[in-house]
Amino acid sequence: MPLTRRRFLRNMSMTGAAVRVGLPPLAAMFNMNGTAYAATAKTAAAIPSRFLFWFNGNGIPERYWIPRAFGTDYELTPCLAPLESLKNDIHVISGIDNPNARVTAPGNTHHKSMSALVSGTPYTGRGAGGASIDQVIAGAMGGESRFRSLQVGVCQESHGENIHRNLSWAGYDRALPPEMIPQNLFDRLFGVRDQSWVGRKKSVLDAVREDLGDLQPSLGQADRHRLDEHLTSVRELERAIASLPSDYGKNVKEPEDVADLTDYPRIAKIQSDLVVHALASGQTRVASYMLTKCQSLVRLPWLGYTRLRHHDYTHTNAESPEGQRTMRDICRWHVEEFAYLLAKMKSVQEGDGTLLDHSCVVFAHEHAEANPHKDNGLALIVAGHAGGLKTGMHSKMRHTIGDLYLTVAEEVFKLPLAKGFPTAEKKISGIV
Repeated sequence: MPLTRRRFLRNMSMTGAAVRVGLPPLAAMFNMNGTAYAATAKTAAAIPSRFLFWFNGNGIPERYWIPRAFGTDYELTPCLAPLESLKNDIHVISGIDNPNARVTAPGNTHHKSMSALVSGTPYTGRGAGGASIDQVIAGAMGGESRFRSLQVGVCQESHGENIHRNLSWAGYDRALPPEMIPQNLFDRLFGVRDQSWVGRKKSVLDAVREDLGDLQPSLGQADRHRLDEHLTSVRELERAIASLPSDYGKNVKEPEDVADLTDYPRIAKIQSDLVVHALASGQTRVASYMLTKCQSLVRLPWLGYTRLRHHDYTHTNAESPEGQRTMRDICRWHVEEFAYLLAKMKSVQEGDGTLLDHSCVVFAHEHAEANPHKDNGLALIVAGHAGGLKTGMHSKMRHTIGDLYLTVAEEVFKLPLAKGFPTAEKKISGIV
């Protein structure tokens, strides 16, 4: 039965305001080979590739983050250890340069490095000097997804300027702020402005329960199981959001508030689940995910580090053994959240593969070694298998961040960039 998402949603009555259940990919939606959507009798739409740009601030402790060996025979470092089960799905890349972080421009090194990292352009004094890579790719993709792109964040921090707070930029000084409140992101993806849903007194699934009951008998056993898992995960997300403090997101803590014990790992996992739902259900093909801000001042009580803020730790005896171990623990937490998101993507079956198989995820920081604010020798991770990405290895590459982005856009997504990308000199041969 060639079942498309559009047909599914059209056949559901959905009384009242439109409610979306974020339908997952079902086996009935694909051709017999599982390589394309069985959209109509005459055409078959290829499984779309997705792009996710993932970021956390303040750089890394290189000795605990960058592997020593190259190629496929390398060991994951203490910071990268959470990726052990995903080692064959990632490509660790070091040695990348960010040249426009060093041009004469206003601001400190974080301002300049962040603008150059996301857009390849110098900091303007107010924001990025051009479109960020996720927006460049989203614009070139076009398509019929509900959202051209999604911007998601986790750690609320009151400090900083636009360049600190925003990962995505539509153009010169045009920020696209991340949604950092889980209930707001949930309502954007699944719900409507109905008080019973916003207040979590009902489930968004209640509005489609009868229609879902009519659909399930027509599905195969595997699809019935998959749909049940999906609906259960939506309900669990609702419960997780309902368990947050009622005032969450209304009172952003000041960086100086030593009593800020916000459980950001909890928030990060909810946001990751929502991003995966959005990508899997075809609501968007492009997303940016900002775990912490540039020059992050977040406190980390779940790691036992409350005396200082993250940025303070990077400059307080940072080269001492104790300082390096502190940075190791903090950056390991960043990677834990990244690994959680990748594992969720890998768990979503999609045709002959998974959501991760059809995605390209880029994980970046504004600096390499945090204390000296290094903007050369950046360490990144490219994950997923879209476009034939090479994975399961560590490579040191003498290329620019623009080279990497240009390669991802043109070789992974087959999106020719007529104007290239700032700081791009040539494509990288070792990625695809």
